[in-house]
Amino acid sequence: MIDIAVQLYTLRSIDAPLPELLDRVGGAGYDGVEFAYRVGESPIEAVLAALDRNGLEAASAHVPIEALEDTPAEALEDTPAEALEDDFDETVDRYDRLGVDTLVVPWLDPTHFESAAAVEAVATRLNDLAAALDAQRVRLAYHNHDQEFASLDGDPAIERLIDRTDDRVELEIDAGWALVGGADPAELIDRHAGRITHVHVTDVDADRGESVALGEGDVDLDAVVASARNADVEWLVYEHDDPADPIASIERGAATLRRALR
Repeated sequence: MIDIAVQLYTLRSIDAPLPELLDRVGGAGYDGVEFAYRVGESPIEAVLAALDRNGLEAASAHVPIEALEDTPAEALEDTPAEALEDDFDETVDRYDRLGVDTLVVPWLDPTHFESAAAVEAVATRLNDLAAALDAQRVRLAYHNHDQEFASLDGDPAIERLIDRTDDRVELEIDAGWALVGGADPAELIDRHAGRITHVHVTDVDADRGESVALGEGDVDLDAVVASARNADVEWLVYEHDDPADPIASIERGAATLRRALR
C-alpha cells in the first residue's frame, strides 16, 4: 500500500513553529511528512509529540549534501546556514531520533550535470555517502529537478548518473520536474522501478516550468500513480513550490492523491 506525505517546503511561508505545521498537515489528511530545513528550529521532543498526536510518520527528509560531507569553504557560498552547523554524525543522529530512515539529497546545481566528468564526480560522492549511511542503517536517495535531464552524448545526464551509482543510491523521482526536463515521469519510474521508494507528486506548466495546483498542469497523475504502484513505491510526496495559499494547497493535494489512489 502506498502512503501519502507532504514535503514541508510547501509550507515554508507560514510563520509558525514546526509542531504547529505538523498539526496542519495532520488535519489535511496525510499519513506522513518529508522534513526540510526547519527541523532544527524546534525541540525534537516537541516534533515527536506533534507527529504522534497527528498519527504522522516521518517519510523521509531533504538534507543538503553539505550537511553530510566535509565541504571546502569556497563551495559553501550558497549553502543554507543551518546546513553548515551540522556534520554527518549530528545529522544522522537528529533524523534517527525523529524516526527518519531515508535521507534525500534535494538539489545539486546545473554545473554538476554539464559534462560527463561532472556526473562521474557526483556519482562518486553519492556512492560514498550511501555506503556511509548504509553502515548506520539509513538509506540515501537523490531528488531530481530538471537540470539532471541535460543531454550528454545524446542521453539525459540522469541516466549516466543512475548507471554510475550503485543500488544503495535510491531515487526520489519528482514527476513535475522530470516533465519540465523533457522526460515522461511515468516511463522514468517504470524504467528504474527497482531504485525508487519515494515519488514527488508535483504538477507543472511544462512550457513555463512553473508549479501549479495538482491536476491543473501537464503531469498525467493517473499514469504516475499507476507506475508508482507497479514499482512498489512506499510514499507519494506532495509538493507545491510556490502556493498562493499553502494550507489550501496541501488540503487539495491530499484529496487529489486519495482520489488517484482509489
